[in-house]
Amino acid sequence: MKSGWISLATAALVATIAGVGGTLPVILAAAHAMGTTPAETSSWVAGLGIATAVSSLYLSVRYRMPINGAWSTSGAALIASTQGIPGLRAAVGAFVLAGALIVLTAVIRPLGQLIQRIPASIASAMLAGILLHLVVAMAEQLPVQPLLVLSLIVLFLVVRVRFPALASLVVLAAGGLLAWALGLVKPIPPLGFSQLELIVPTWDVGTLIGLGLPLYLVTMASQNLPGFAVLRSAGYDPPTRPSLAVTGAASVVTAFLGAHTSNLAAISAALCAGPDAHPDPAERWKTGVFYAFFWAVMALFGASLVGLFGALPPALLTTIAGTALLGATAGSMGQALSVEKERLAAAGTLAVTLSGITLFGIGSAFWGLMFGLLVLGLERLLKPEGNVWRSLRGAGRGRDIEN
Repeated sequence: MKSGWISLATAALVATIAGVGGTLPVILAAAHAMGTTPAETSSWVAGLGIATAVSSLYLSVRYRMPINGAWSTSGAALIASTQGIPGLRAAVGAFVLAGALIVLTAVIRPLGQLIQRIPASIASAMLAGILLHLVVAMAEQLPVQPLLVLSLIVLFLVVRVRFPALASLVVLAAGGLLAWALGLVKPIPPLGFSQLELIVPTWDVGTLIGLGLPLYLVTMASQNLPGFAVLRSAGYDPPTRPSLAVTGAASVVTAFLGAHTSNLAAISAALCAGPDAHPDPAERWKTGVFYAFFWAVMALFGASLVGLFGALPPALLTTIAGTALLGATAGSMGQALSVEKERLAAAGTLAVTLSGITLFGIGSAFWGLMFGLLVLGLERLLKPEGNVWRSLRGAGRGRDIEN
């Protein structure tokens, strides 16, 4: 019995450390793009910790399954790569919209069905264009700190062969030591508790469309749906609509603290839902309790985490973010280009999204999605053997949101 509790707590701790340490630089990149103050960044990180802890605790205890929450890493990458956002208050308005749309997806079944009809190739191409910004930024740091960046890229590629879930965490630890040895680490500020800041949103139409809608789409496609898939592969039947309602509501509430969307975890869920967490599947839900506790501690000391990471050199943070997103980028690009009949539309989506253009105050992710759907629609309409509406209906292969 005692060893069972130890394995449950250990799995939850590893999942928390891997989730925070491996992707916090992506959150910081998003905060930097918004021009946030240290206090606002601390509130952002703490808000994400609160949303993750509360949703994980409630869902795990209520449904007796290891249903863990997480922050939207792809959403943070979207924020970091979106240009023309007029400040954090406008972004918070988009965060509220994205969270509300996730709740509506749980409540209004046709909305979930509509999202599932977006071809997977187009959605993946949009995501790939978003993630590539941070991966390319990692390569751009090579001339700045060649020894640091190249060493960490090689280390990441080696470690991920055997321990893919921990590769980013190893890069973080090794990178911090190497940066310190090279004299690149700034003085670390003293330990401090997080202070929450209430941020009143502004409702900028361009930001709502150009950031809020893509944030909702990438969170659903790249985070929530894989999260359900991981739980199913572990033998569970997760309550999809209640899970979306809880994580969406948590996102709406914590958006006013400056935090972007929360969602179901995928990698963390894999660590907590497998046999290493506990041999009995009926007991693994208890990892959610430990997981929630560790995330609550993270939220409490969010200011210290922000200060600690702020002392690290930008080249290191960019490299950590780039390596953490490299696998997701490759997967998205592979899925985007896997269907030959949709390849041109996907390539167009990728190119427009990656361009970073802003038209009418709306960011490139939205225009990339629209361009891909336009190309696909024209091809289907102008070819006698094709029908665009049949194609769109066939694209929604999953039934996750209908449960």
